Parts: sequence; structure tokens; C-alpha cells
Amino acid sequence: MKNRHKRGLLIAGGLAALGIAAALVLNAIQSNLVFFYTPTQVKAGDAPEGRTFRIGGMVKAESMRRQSDGLTVHFIVTDTAKDMTVTYTGILPDLFREGKGVVAQGKLGGDGVFRADEVLAKHDENYMPPEAQHALDQAKKPNDANKR
Repeated sequence: MKNRHKRGLLIAGGLAALGIAAALVLNAIQSNLVFFYTPTQVKAGDAPEGRTFRIGGMVKAESMRRQSDGLTVHFIVTDTAKDMTVTYTGILPDLFREGKGVVAQGKLGGDGVFRADEVLAKHDENYMPPEAQHALDQAKKPNDANKR
């Protein structure tokens, strides 16, 4: 085998290894991406089926219900346009309250109930996740236009 053929095989092998590594990295990144949706987007069918995503908005007043086990909580997340029922089993953050901002991560069940694996609450009086604030602002725009 000539040196030129050996060099060509080495280059082809290196490119193949680089391609495989890039494919593995891109697959790992895609598997770990978690997108944010509002209740309006989820109800419209924009959220992925069978995949983990985040839903955010405000916890609707007087919507929180605890089960007798003390760990399972049902509450409603709203973006002022649409509501989404969320179920979470675990210890809620100390700052979790009705009427306050929340982001929950989990999957949407076939019954339309969002089953959260993680619940995040705001950490100070002025904070709301940027995605949640933007979603609330967008949800209020059509309502404001209807009032005129």
C-alpha cells in the first residue's frame, strides 16, 4: 500500500470518528433540552407529547389542594388566558404560594394534567422567570385589545 493511500485512509477514519463524536454530542444535547411553555401554548398543542418540558405562570388563587399523604399537591397554573392543572409529589419550595410565579418541570399526561417532577418558585419579591413574565405579558395583550 502506498503512503498516499495510507494517508487517505487515516483522513477518512479521522473524519468518520469526528462525525460519530459530533452525532453523539448533538444527541446528548437534544435529549437534555427542556423547553418552556405557557398554559395557552400547552392547550393549543404546541408542547411536545411524551417529553419533559416546563410550564410557567402564576399559581391560581384558591386552587391548591393537598392529598392526605401530605406530599401530593394539585394546583392550577394560569397565564391569565388559560389554566393548566398541575400535580406534584414532593416537598414544595418555601416560597411557593398561591398568586405567585411558578415554573414546573415534568410531562403532560393523557388526561391533560401536567405531572411535575420539579417545582421552582420565585426567590424574591420582584423576581419572576423571564419566560413566565413574557408569557403573562403576551396573554394580557389580547385581553387588553378586547377591552377597548
